[in-house]
Amino acid sequence: MAEKTEKQLLHLVIGGELSSLEGVTFTDLDKVDIVGIYPNYATAYSAWKQKAQMTVDSAQTRYFIVHLHRLLEPETSAA
Repeated sequence: MAEKTEKQLLHLVIGGELSSLEGVTFTDLDKVDIVGIYPNYATAYSAWKQKAQMTVDSAQTRYFIVHLHRLLEPETSAA
């Protein structure tokens, strides 16, 4: 019997030091922390939260969740 697999909704978690609190420009792209790629938002959120809490004392350091599935399949994102 074939096992039903859940559709992957890939999410990327990245972060690093920003050049300004008003924007999303990293100070040094070579130092951007690529945390990982996750199969769904819940696991990406868990990784983001852990990294964000580790850098809470650095106002210039921010972590983001990028919805890769929206970039890979933009036609399905509107649904």
